Amino acid sequence: MKEVEGKAAFITGGANGAGFGMAQAFSKAGMKVVIADIRQDSLDRAMSFFKNTPGMHAIRLDVTDREAFERAADEAERIFGKVHVICNNAGINLFVPIEQCTYNDWDWVMGVNFGGVVNGIHTFIPRIRKHGEGGHIVNTASMAAFLPSGAAGIYTASKFAVRGLSEALRLTLYQYNIGVSVFCPGLINSVIYESEKIRPPRFASPENTAKSQKTMDLLPEIHKAGMEPEEVGEKVLAGIRRNALYIFSHPEFKDELKEIFDEALNSLPNEEAPAARLTFEKFRREGLKKAMEEANKIV
Repeated sequence: MKEVEGKAAFITGGANGAGFGMAQAFSKAGMKVVIADIRQDSLDRAMSFFKNTPGMHAIRLDVTDREAFERAADEAERIFGKVHVICNNAGINLFVPIEQCTYNDWDWVMGVNFGGVVNGIHTFIPRIRKHGEGGHIVNTASMAAFLPSGAAGIYTASKFAVRGLSEALRLTLYQYNIGVSVFCPGLINSVIYESEKIRPPRFASPENTAKSQKTMDLLPEIHKAGMEPEEVGEKVLAGIRRNALYIFSHPEFKDELKEIFDEALNSLPNEEAPAARLTFEKFRREGLKKAMEEANKIV
């Protein structure tokens, strides 16, 4: 989607961190922007920043609430008309190893990080298809979608899930002129370390909240060294314009990614595959190649 001026974008988790950076970059590019966030104080702060900027609108939204998501989409369309860019960016973190996690931990983190993306695409894809002008979807994962963390196991699982969803979605939405990107950032100057402040009571897990908070308390100083949100937003906008499948904002992971993929390739059996399986794989690969070529043509 090279031409973005005048188009409307809907950004979840848009009042802080990467989402706030996207809002800044999109606004500078002449887009209309809906900032959706669960925290009213964050929305107020964000809108104060944009108080003299036209084309900005805030909606309080819990991305796990499907009915609220539909109402938010209705409101966005009432304010700005057709929405073309969807950034499913809202996310939380939990620093507890998987074997120590409760079902409440799983339901909370997966509900926001993965379920929020599912809800965003199911809410907006029919609307973009209906207006017929195409668009672009950005699903925020993390470098954790490639680089697992034992300390944040559910977070890692949720981000791998977002990556898989995005890669599959790209292979089907091209026929509607809708591009799909998965955004995989590293350290950002954000407040994700405040995640426990928004954990709903129904997902309470007091012991693990206390465990996670010990790590969270160390992060404010660490996150100050992270990439500034506006730079992140500019890189996301550039990725949308070039219809990138992967939007990587941080260059420091190149060697580690190479090591992971080299390990995967070196783990394949050193033997010939049977002809019948090769025939099937040729058929599968040809279909995948065709779909990827078509997805990459979107402008």
